[in-house]
Amino acid sequence: MNPFPSPFDILVIGAGHAGCEAALAASRMGARVLLTTMQLDTVAQMSCNPAIGGVAKGHLVREIDAMGGAMGEAIDATGIQFRELNTRKGPAVRSPRAQADKKAYQAFMKRRVEDARGVMLRQDIVDEIVVEGGKVRGAIAKSGWFYRADAVIVTTGTFMKGLIHIGERKQTGGRASEPTSENISDSLRALGFRVERFKTGTPPRLNGRTMDVKRLQEQHGDAEPRPFSFLKDRLDVEQVPCWLTYTNEKTHEILRANLHRAPLLTGQIEAVGPRYCPSIETKIQRFAHKERHQLFLEPEGRHTHEVYVNGVSTSFPPDVQEAMIRSIEGLEHAEIMRYGYAVEYDYVPPTQLWPTLETKKVEGLYFAGQINGTSGYEEAAMQGLLAGANAAGKLAGKAPFVLSRDEAYGGVLVDDIVTQGVREPYRMFTSRAEHRLVLRADNADRRVTPKARAHGLVPDGRWKRFEEKESEIARALEQLPRHFRDGHSSLEWLRRPEVTWRELEESFPGIRALGLGPQAAEQVELQAKYEGYIVRQEAAVRRFRKMENRGIPPAFDYGRVHQLRAEARERLEEVRPLTLGQAARVGGVRPADISLLVLALERPRHPAE
Repeated sequence: MNPFPSPFDILVIGAGHAGCEAALAASRMGARVLLTTMQLDTVAQMSCNPAIGGVAKGHLVREIDAMGGAMGEAIDATGIQFRELNTRKGPAVRSPRAQADKKAYQAFMKRRVEDARGVMLRQDIVDEIVVEGGKVRGAIAKSGWFYRADAVIVTTGTFMKGLIHIGERKQTGGRASEPTSENISDSLRALGFRVERFKTGTPPRLNGRTMDVKRLQEQHGDAEPRPFSFLKDRLDVEQVPCWLTYTNEKTHEILRANLHRAPLLTGQIEAVGPRYCPSIETKIQRFAHKERHQLFLEPEGRHTHEVYVNGVSTSFPPDVQEAMIRSIEGLEHAEIMRYGYAVEYDYVPPTQLWPTLETKKVEGLYFAGQINGTSGYEEAAMQGLLAGANAAGKLAGKAPFVLSRDEAYGGVLVDDIVTQGVREPYRMFTSRAEHRLVLRADNADRRVTPKARAHGLVPDGRWKRFEEKESEIARALEQLPRHFRDGHSSLEWLRRPEVTWRELEESFPGIRALGLGPQAAEQVELQAKYEGYIVRQEAAVRRFRKMENRGIPPAFDYGRVHQLRAEARERLEEVRPLTLGQAARVGGVRPADISLLVLALERPRHPAE
């Protein structure tokens, strides 16, 4: 073991979406960071679909941006099609989504990491986590270096003992044509962590020049693309189309005739996959009554003809994939450039983490991303940012940086996985957030930027822009009740569903003179139109916080809670909830168990106990 010449504050293992945001967050707080990756050319690689955002995922990206993260800026700079989803529904479930030029996105993020002050980006493979006296001390890499660090963040994605399946053929790897990390999970097991297996998959990619686009349904982006980042008010981008098509009965006949060759169904793959994003072989079994399944054909960039076939994730052998694709309308002569595959990988059940994403077994060791049993670039990036913020904050003597469920989707994400655990790869949905009317994508900065600024995550320029926007909103809300027309104030006019802020400005010169920017104007309009609903939701949030703020000591002895059911005691001892609110969300814990816990916490302890 050869110690590297200089120690680091934080070592981040893995430079995917979680690793990049972790390193950048820690660097913004002044930490000296080493970010290692198996391959420098795949920093922030989009392993699966070439897109950022989507329902609930767009909320996460906005929150990441509001805390100074890079994902929103990266997709704004490299996106090739932008769409706002659920525009016919209420503002709570509207989410931004963008197709990315995946190579340009990757290059943007790599350069952002390279430019970050205090970050060293290095190609090396870490094999072993070094722990002394219950505290992490660094890690040993294949290069022979011992990288000394006061905190270590593991963001290994699908690379821990990754095993790729294409039909009957198996090969090691966390991604096609890339190596796997064989030793990290063994190191974690040796430290006492429980390690399990999950599965995910990806569809084939086509040569877009061989598609008959005249027979496909064209899908365009929004006429006025909306930025992800709060640092921009508008985007000026030439957008490219996507296309829609469908499977058909012929497709399904081909697949049904070859189910005996599908690794997922033959027992070759034993790990659990995502229920919400099933493979095509699972779809034709689970939804046998459906005559067709919709497919989205998504270009992977401006300088390639490669097209991602969203909707046919598969591990069928190549000949079946060829027949499947050519049975689909518009793809009869399509050429496959890359075959789809499934990958099994190790993950660490996240109930072994505190809400800071620090492990309970080893002080200073943090996990973020798919190692925690989640899926998706956005979920990974959020965890990376929070892990980086907490690792750097702890070293600087700061209080933990934990987002509450009523503050952010990031808070819902972390609370869900560390409190309830995961039975399948976790994906964020708006339905997971009980306070979603106040957790909108449009107000992410108003919810989390002040808290992130106080923790040292938000730089001066971003903070100044935020303060200017807040000033505009306050000035408008003050002026709206003072301007009248036909006996009604401008505030009353704005509350009408058919009246927009732009129309209000045309009718009230005094309001137009305020000169609100588009972001501030949107906030004022939504607050006026949904004030009654928002007030009721905020009341529910206050009730939630009463229980959420009642703390439980981390070392609380559940054995002294008389009459507590054995299942509840076992689950509470595993999760070690830090509040009564978190305890109430632990799987297997009932309201009666919480009542007993309240009594035990209120009962004074005798010296003999």
